[in-house]
Amino acid sequence: MSCVSQSTGQIQCKVFDSLLNLNSTLQATRALMVVGILLGLIAIFVATVGMKCMKCLEDDEVQKMRMAVIGGVIFLIAGLAALVATAWYGHRIVQEFYDPMTPVNARYEFGAALFTGWAAASLLLLGGA
Repeated sequence: MSCVSQSTGQIQCKVFDSLLNLNSTLQATRALMVVGILLGLIAIFVATVGMKCMKCLEDDEVQKMRMAVIGGVIFLIAGLAALVATAWYGHRIVQEFYDPMTPVNARYEFGAALFTGWAAASLLLLGGA
């Protein structure tokens, strides 16, 4: 939503008509999260092929090990993308919260989605490690 604060203290909000109207920071963080999610899914499939209990590539241990390592690297890249997106947006929230020009009733705080993003980034990095 886009909100405007008037001098009387009233706030009027309207829904964004298009995703292209969002500021570039929000668009970039959304894109990074989508990239992180897609890379995470790809990493799951690649790392699954590299597991010792899978029958795929069971005759070539070197190739199986490479698939596991590649899956881990993709997990690390996905974790970094998610971590950059959530940290960037969290930094933006902190900057706007302490900005004296931001009205008190229009300040954002950390929400559940941001904490979930940090947890997901941590798990992706842990999975890659």
